[in-house]
Amino acid sequence: MQLSRRRRRVVPLLIAPLALAALAAAATACGTRLPASAFAPRPGPTAPGSTQPPATAPANQNPASDVGVTPTQIRVGILASLTSPVGSAAFSGPSYGAQAFFRALNAAGGVHGRTVAVSVCDDGGSGIGNQDCVHQLIDHDQVFALTATAALDYAGADYVSKKAVPDIGGQPITTVYDQYPHLYAIGGSSSPRDGRTVGWNGTLYQSTEIFRFFKQRLGSARAAVVAYNQADSTRYASQLAAGLRAEGYHVLSQTVDLALPGFQAVAAAMKADGSQLLFDAMDTRGNAALCNAMDAAGVRVLAKVTNVENWGESVREDYRSSPACRNVLWATSSSRNYEDVQYPAVAQFRAAMARYFPDQASQLSAWDLEGWAAAQWLTDAIDSCGANVTRACVEGFMNRPQPYDAHNLILPASFIPTPPPTGTTRACLNAARWQDSAQGGRGGWVTQVADMDTTCFDVPQLPYTP
Repeated sequence: MQLSRRRRRVVPLLIAPLALAALAAAATACGTRLPASAFAPRPGPTAPGSTQPPATAPANQNPASDVGVTPTQIRVGILASLTSPVGSAAFSGPSYGAQAFFRALNAAGGVHGRTVAVSVCDDGGSGIGNQDCVHQLIDHDQVFALTATAALDYAGADYVSKKAVPDIGGQPITTVYDQYPHLYAIGGSSSPRDGRTVGWNGTLYQSTEIFRFFKQRLGSARAAVVAYNQADSTRYASQLAAGLRAEGYHVLSQTVDLALPGFQAVAAAMKADGSQLLFDAMDTRGNAALCNAMDAAGVRVLAKVTNVENWGESVREDYRSSPACRNVLWATSSSRNYEDVQYPAVAQFRAAMARYFPDQASQLSAWDLEGWAAAQWLTDAIDSCGANVTRACVEGFMNRPQPYDAHNLILPASFIPTPPPTGTTRACLNAARWQDSAQGGRGGWVTQVADMDTTCFDVPQLPYTP
């Protein structure tokens, strides 16, 4: 059994040529691959908002130990596609979560007598803009590290790696986090990351825990997969179908025209086929339109499965005209539900977001929470260095064999390279369902597993070429 962790994310298909290209890198696995011992509680530096302050030291004992590090301050960069062709909300969540973390951290005294100064650069969702931002942050702003990256086209990744700038907790929208050293995705990676080829000589792997989970949880193995007639969309849909069939599903594959999608025909086909689960390779607009067609045709499924990128407050408005479909929306991830404030780190995140970014309440999402987790990861790595903060020390923390869970916010992640996956893997996940009746009738995401650390399956790993 493969025990190394590897997670791939699913970026929703976006109606823009630039964004469509990003989908080619995505696969379906959103779980973890670690032995059970990885889930034992582990001590770590205190998060902002807890009862104990972070470790501090007199500033005059802190050396200017590396680029972007002074006795009193550490400069950190956040790379984000804030004004991308797909809108300001699509990739902004991680940056808000990370900024909220650092503001709370600074209010609590910083780390070892240093506060964190954050520079945010908006690349506009283009490769050229991304390269400009990378040079701005590294060459001009002289940042020590990057964190919570969410870039539609991470064209500057090669430069980041060549300059040996740690990029910690980024969202793997493309394949760069499975290619370059010094880049550390929020979900970990066990691929070699030699800077030359993606994954294992150009091959990546998806695992099937999501499909196994829904088959066992809902008792149905009849699924529909809907895609646009666009190369990246159909390629991803074929990966979905392959994973479903590997888990014994009957799969109905449907393709609609990108410009003039006929969702009524898809709804009719699903009804005739008896589909009980729905997976897709489309954007939010297409999903909402499909839900409208399903509600109008009286098509009822047990679950319409989306992903962590769509696990947010915006579904309240996006699916307003299709309440039946909205109430069977499920999302899976490798991080906590941002609604679950019984976990101290989630409660701290929510309090900081309410304090520092109250205008983001209607856009709150799992990505905001993962941005907070990314900033926590970088801070814990810095904290491990004591007064002598260096990039080499931080990367030593990132590359250590012990997995990391961001104070119980994410499934344990690590970056130990392994041989190409073979056989089965132990993979875990979190899952939530939108319910209009939740949160006092206001509606919200309700966690559907007892604990993401123990919702695990031994599943196959399927190779694919991005």
